[in-house]
Amino acid sequence: MKRVFVDTSGWIAYFQNNEPAHAEMRIVVDQWRGRLVTTDYVFDETLILALRRLGHQAAVEIGEALLDHGQVEMVRLLPEDFEDAWELFRKQKDKKWSFTDCSSFAVMRRLRLSAAVATDRHFRQAGFETLPGA
Repeated sequence: MKRVFVDTSGWIAYFQNNEPAHAEMRIVVDQWRGRLVTTDYVFDETLILALRRLGHQAAVEIGEALLDHGQVEMVRLLPEDFEDAWELFRKQKDKKWSFTDCSSFAVMRRLRLSAAVATDRHFRQAGFETLPGA
């Protein structure tokens, strides 16, 4: 089964109507025929942003959608993912990658995922394809 990683930027653009990439994200996510993969760190970051931008009820609804195991595969970071993410975070002084970004890259490499649903350039900088295309 095909799998694609979904970043915080992808989830927020999908759920928040006034995001510039909202319509594109709705198409990409709704038409994806496979598993949507995300991590517990992305889950946390997404809920924080949703809470700040949209309020508690919307954050709860988004959380429930992300916990729908029929649609989303929630991957928890392993200790080795954490270590890989920390090493990457420490070494990338020229990038503005968050630790959550680095943890996503570590998980994507472990799972051999080559593409991410994301609106920021960080995934392309790290060598991954982004959907929708840049």
